[in-house]
Parts: sequence; C-alpha cells; structure tokens
Amino acid sequence: MLFKLIFASFLLMGCSEKETTNLSYLADESPNISGKKEYLQSPYVTAGNRVYMVGHQNGSFPDIGWHIKGEMGGIWNHPIKLMDGFDIQIYDATDTLHLDKADSFTNYPMASKFTYFWKEKNIEIERWQYVPDNKQGAVIQLVIKNLGNEQKLKLKFTGTSDLRPTWLGERTDMIDGKDQAIYIKDHQAWKIKDSLNQWYTVFGSQLEFEQDSEVNSYHTPDNTSMNSVEDTLFLFSGKTHIINYVVAGSYTSEKDAFDTFDAIKNNINSNFSSKQNRYTELANQSKLTIPDKDIEKAFEWLKYNCDWLVRTVPEIGTGITAGIPDYPWWFGVDSEYALKGYMAIGQTEAVYNTIRLLDSLSETTNGNGRIVHEVSTNGAVFNKGNINETPQYVSLIWEVYQWNGDKTFLKKYFPSIKKGLKWLMTEKDADQNLFPDGYGMMEIHGMDSEMIDVAAYTQRAFDDASKIATELGENELVKQYRITAKAIKDKINSEFWSEEFNSYADFIGTDEQALHLIEDAIKRAKSLNKPWAVEELKTTKASILENPSTKPRPFVLHHNWVVNTPMEMNIADEEKANKALKTAEKFVNPFGVFVTGIDRDESAGSDDGSFKGTKVFSYTGAVMTLPTSVQAVAENNYGNPDKALNYIQRMTRTFSYAFPGSIYEVSPDYGMITQAWNIYGYAVPIVQQFFGINPQASKKKIVIKPQMPEQWDNASIENVVVADNSISVYYSKSNGELILKVEQENPEWEIEIIFPKVNEDKPFEIIESTSEIITTNNEFTMNSNSKITEMVLKY
Repeated sequence: MLFKLIFASFLLMGCSEKETTNLSYLADESPNISGKKEYLQSPYVTAGNRVYMVGHQNGSFPDIGWHIKGEMGGIWNHPIKLMDGFDIQIYDATDTLHLDKADSFTNYPMASKFTYFWKEKNIEIERWQYVPDNKQGAVIQLVIKNLGNEQKLKLKFTGTSDLRPTWLGERTDMIDGKDQAIYIKDHQAWKIKDSLNQWYTVFGSQLEFEQDSEVNSYHTPDNTSMNSVEDTLFLFSGKTHIINYVVAGSYTSEKDAFDTFDAIKNNINSNFSSKQNRYTELANQSKLTIPDKDIEKAFEWLKYNCDWLVRTVPEIGTGITAGIPDYPWWFGVDSEYALKGYMAIGQTEAVYNTIRLLDSLSETTNGNGRIVHEVSTNGAVFNKGNINETPQYVSLIWEVYQWNGDKTFLKKYFPSIKKGLKWLMTEKDADQNLFPDGYGMMEIHGMDSEMIDVAAYTQRAFDDASKIATELGENELVKQYRITAKAIKDKINSEFWSEEFNSYADFIGTDEQALHLIEDAIKRAKSLNKPWAVEELKTTKASILENPSTKPRPFVLHHNWVVNTPMEMNIADEEKANKALKTAEKFVNPFGVFVTGIDRDESAGSDDGSFKGTKVFSYTGAVMTLPTSVQAVAENNYGNPDKALNYIQRMTRTFSYAFPGSIYEVSPDYGMITQAWNIYGYAVPIVQQFFGINPQASKKKIVIKPQMPEQWDNASIENVVVADNSISVYYSKSNGELILKVEQENPEWEIEIIFPKVNEDKPFEIIESTSEIITTNNEFTMNSNSKITEMVLKY
C-alpha cells in the first residue's frame, strides 16, 4: 500500500548556506582517518551517549549483529531502537544515485563522512552524520557540490522505523507493537509511534522546501514502517547546496520526541562545535608524544573510543558499555579492566558513573557484594556475576582511590567490598582452600572449578582490601585480609605451578573433570586442524590415566591466556614469572595473544591475514586485545618494557585495520568494532609503567618510576590528571645523557622520582638535579614540591 501527500512551500536552495554551515568547514581542523575500500562493506559507528548509529561504511544499513539477530545496527536510543536505517536517493528521469555505495568513508572523533561521486551528473556528494551530546537524536547532512551545469533533480529520503525493545526487553514487559506513521505538516516531519507503547521516532528536514514536497508511506509486512520525503532540487552550476535531516526519538512521550527534534534542528552547528571542542579536550588529556607515531595515534583515538562507549539511560544510570555493535550495555568485568585505563587518560566522570551504576545494579540484584556480569539497558540482568568480577571490583576501587584520594569514595563502596569478599570465601569456596570455585574469564563449558584467574584476582583483591581497610582504620580487617592475601599468593605459586609446562595451570580440578575437558578440547583441536594440540592433549590424558589422583590437582590443557594473570597481578615468583612469560610467547600471532593457546597453529607467527570467524558468532581460534593487554602489563611488571612494547605494537597493527580510528575486539577485524577494555592495554602500560606514574593522591604525592622501552629516546606524556593536580613527564635520551623532567600544576603536591642506578648493566651518574638526591644500593630517589622537577643522568 502506498499513499502520497503533497504540501507547498518555498525556499531558494542556493542560499541554504546562510541557514546552516557546511559541516566539512567546521570539521576542517579535526583529526580524521580514511577507511579502506576493501572494508566499505563492514561496520562503523556514529556515536553518542544517548543515541548511536551503526551501518556499513558504504552508507548502507544491512542486518547486523547476533544478540538480537540482524537488529544490532541502525539507530538506537536505548532501551529502544528507533530505525533500521534510511535510504537516500537522487535521481532524474534517466538516472538514479543511491547513497549506499560510497566511494570512500572517513571517520572523525565526533562524526562520520561518506563521499560519493556521480560521474554522469558531475556531482560530488558528502554525507555527514553526527549525534549531539546528551540528545536523543542525530543529524544527517548532505553537501551536494554541482561541478557541472545547472540541473534539476529529485531528492528522496526514506526512513525505516523499527521501534522495538532492547535485548531482554520481554523481562521488563517491553512488547513490540506495529509502528504507525503520520506526517506532521507543522514540523515538516514524520512521526512514528509504536502502537503498544509511548515509543516515538521523528524524522524530517531542517529546511522548508522550495516547491511541492511529496511524502510517501509504504506497507511493510512486519512491525516496522517505511516513510519518505521527496523534493525537487535546483542545483546551480559551481555551487554547493546543503540539506540537513534530523532523526529524533523518545521512549517516554511524543512531546519529548518533538522537543528533541526541534532542539537538534535549531542547533546543528553549535551542537557540532560543542562536541568537537569536547573531543579536543579529551585529546589534550594524557597527551602522548613518542617516536612510534602509529602507537601515538592509536592512543589518541582510543580516548575517543572510550567516549563513544558511554551509554546514558536516565532512568537507570550512566556507564561505559563493553562494545559495539553487540555489547552496547553494561558489564562488570569489562568495566573493571577498562576503567583503570579511563582513570589514566583523565575520563573520570565515566569512571565514577560506571562504578555507581554497577554497585547499584549489583546491590539490587544480589545484595551480597557479588558484582553483576551483564545488564541490558532496560535494567534486566542476564548474568548475576562470574566469580572473578567480585574480586576485580575490589582492586578497581583501590586503583581509583590512588588517583582521586577521596576517602568518602572508599567509605561509600567498602561495605560492598566486605560483603563481596565474604560471599567469595564462604559461598564459593566449598572446600575452604582459599581458591573460590566457578567460572572466571574463560567461558568454556565445564571450566568452573578452581580457575587460575579467579585465584590471582582474589589474591590481589585481599591485598588491595587490606590497604583500603588501613585507610579507613579497620585494623582487624587489615590483619585478616593481609593473612589471606599472603596465603593465597603462596598457594598459587606452589599449587598452580606446572614445571612440566613452565606455566601456571588453567585450573585445579578432579581427574574426572580434566578428562571430560580433554575430550572436548581434542574435538575442538581436530575441528581447527591443530595436530600438535591433539597430540599434546592425548599425552596429558594418558598421563592422567597412568597416574590417577583421588584429590584435585592442577591441569594445563587449553593454554588459555588467563594462565598469565599471576604475572599481570605481579604475584608470581620471579623465576616462575620469567619461565611463564617465555612460554606465553609461543601462543601469539602478529596481532597478539590467542585466547586459547591450543587454537594456535605452526603458522601463527607469519599469518597476517583477516581472522576467519564462523557464520555463528564464536571466539574459537581468536586472538584478542584483552589477552594481549594482559601480557603487556605482565612483562612490565617483571622489568621487560621492550617486550611489553612488542605486545602493544602487535595490537597497534590492528588499529584502523577495518574500522578507521578503532581497534576491533578480535584481532584484526572480527567481533566488536570498538571495545572498552582496549584502553587497558595502552593506558596502563604506557602511563603507569613506561612513564612510571604511580599516584598516591591521598598523600598528595605522585611517584614517578619510569622504565622506558629502548626505542623511545624522546617521549612525553602531558596533562595527566591526578585529583586536583595535573602532571607532565618529559623523557629524552641522547649523546650519553638522559633527562627526566616533571611538571605539575599544583606545587602543594610532592613529586618523587625513582630511577635505577644501573640500566642494562650500564651505571648511571648524576649530572644535575633540581633537588637533593638520595642514593641507595639500587636506586636514585629525588623528592620535590616544585612545579618543575628535573634530573639529568649520564650513562
């Protein structure tokens, strides 16, 4: 069914620039990255904290995603979807150009640009789109450059609404109804309402039309609707013409939707400039300058990525989401990794909002300190929490306190911490051996006994909890937590260690559990054509059968990345750590570390092609950024910055590989197109380990203990925010001299610089310093309350 309505109005198109500014002019000085032609049929995101848009880089909106099959693309205003997308076509009686086959795609921190060349008409078209901050809507701008003679064309914008609930909507009685559309002449916009709910989409043009405007509505067989606005354009020779479209929505009322539509329509330029300026500020925080310009650029864009992932649903809260397009909601563990990086790049508001949200959701859901794993944007909890998420929350709170020094912050969250640790060691440690039972990071069926990552993160949690208790004067807990931390550390290094494999074990379990997992692992290895893994697993099986045990014991089966968490948490004995880090080097490819080591094959070191995922989404065979990040942190913990840099370089090979300006979750081009925890693998190794910035904000003190990669002769990190202070560190090395300079904004703070007396067996000699230097057997230490602190060494 098709119906048409015609309305008459007038505007001279050639004067449109007086009404609005070409966004390309406003974006002229902004950083941008062009995509690759071979990835034009892969996803992008135009991000905002209320609304975001996902489609393909060629400008089309195909079915995307698996969480809600085929529905994770389009325009979302969580907890509802607004539109499946839109189609724009320009045509005359003889020819048509659809804006779904872009010649190029360019990504900006705050916008997306698609470029089309219509050779037959000598026309160049730029399609810009951006999402204003804190607004439930988006702007699509066409910049049409007529490089030929004056010509008359038709322009048609067709939007496909799909007002539907988010994932798990049915759990909160969100039932999808048929979309009903009506054209509102006064607003020059289509209004679409879900028949069962107060869910609305509004879209239309910013401009009045210069002649008769035709609007059409089309029948759709499902709950969606398809509606268009069609106009005649008079394109003057050599002129640029601008047309803006606005999409807005609401899941509460029609008034809210139209208020948003009008607010966006009337502030296109100012909203764009405001967002642009905010991204400039983000870039200037923790501003990195290093010889490796690829890492430098990736580090800058990861700050933008972090902001893209903030999701606000006012009725529930604000927090960072895990990834786009299939994880646009809130996660415990993803946040616990990522927020450590967020603090190091100064995005503190996102940190505090996310912690507040997770704590609230966890308390409502569990009430016992257990931290939730995954929560959809309607507040429905999918997983009440894997075991590792509760201890990792403890360490996150302590880490944030190091940066903010806010004792009120500690007091607010310590009750949850105490409950969580009690739950962990009573309800989840059945045999009371200090190793909690249950799933950790490896969601492999059957791996729910005593997992190495759960053990490592639990040890660190008790260590950090003892420090929190010290700060808050809870002396009995200090003693109790310290004893537990020490005991778990000793047990990890004795009971989880496998001398045969020079590795920590994947898990401690019974022979029966291990044999069952081995059978599954052999099937997996065979399906992936990994004969070396099949042989190793069969040998392990034979050894178990020949030497049975009635008690649980450690097993190395999968070589999962989590076996490296004792080094990440810096609790491995040095000798064991060095062996285990060397073993880990076997399970890499040019892009990073395999999630599951038995998925590696003999060509892993040279295979630099695209990851071949399955039709049904799966992480089998994957190399991922999180395991690679963990290795970078781990290598630095044991004094290996060059090896840590090597892992960062591997990850950086995937930067802009498929989606310009971003790093995929699965390396190089599979899974989420942008992922929150990527910042962990850059900000923590670079800011806190290479530059050695270790804040102690409660003492108004910052310790600087650099361990710089050999390749970085000149490096700086500027405007690192620590509570009410900001510091910059400058490092240079040339002609036998090493200069380390630290600048701070607040001279009431103490700067302590610690430097080794020997570097790679070469002794350092102090040439000059701004303060007195204390010399110990192994280190030089200098303390200063000046705005500028400098140390010059000869080597």
